[in-house]
Amino acid sequence: MEHRSQAESALGGAAYGMLFVLGIVMGVVGGFTHPVWQIGPIPVAAVVWMLALFGVCLGAGKLMRARLGVVTTGGGWLLVTMPFALELGPGDLVIAHGVAGYLYLYGGLVALVVAYLLSPSSGGESWLLRGYSPKNPM
Repeated sequence: MEHRSQAESALGGAAYGMLFVLGIVMGVVGGFTHPVWQIGPIPVAAVVWMLALFGVCLGAGKLMRARLGVVTTGGGWLLVTMPFALELGPGDLVIAHGVAGYLYLYGGLVALVVAYLLSPSSGGESWLLRGYSPKNPM
């Protein structure tokens, strides 16, 4: 088993923390802007947010070389998105029932699952923890 220094562990923890915050930010901004742009019946903004979530989560998984990158980013997104889909007492919703809301919510969940499945399960050190040398280019 490989032992890491405290600095490497702190760097990895900070990277996962920033991925979680990125997921929260994507959930907040996406939750409020997913119904903004439509071309006919097609909610283009919801499709763009779904593809952005997929790309960010897949990138996080591949850069961290672990599915935990996808889970961390997706967990931040879910933490914000799921309460946004709940109807409050006065009837206020952020993610309303409709084509754009369903596509954003369920399409985002599908994007998370696909990004999780396409990410490496474990593959060594992340790009942050590998040192650069001519024999080991990043």
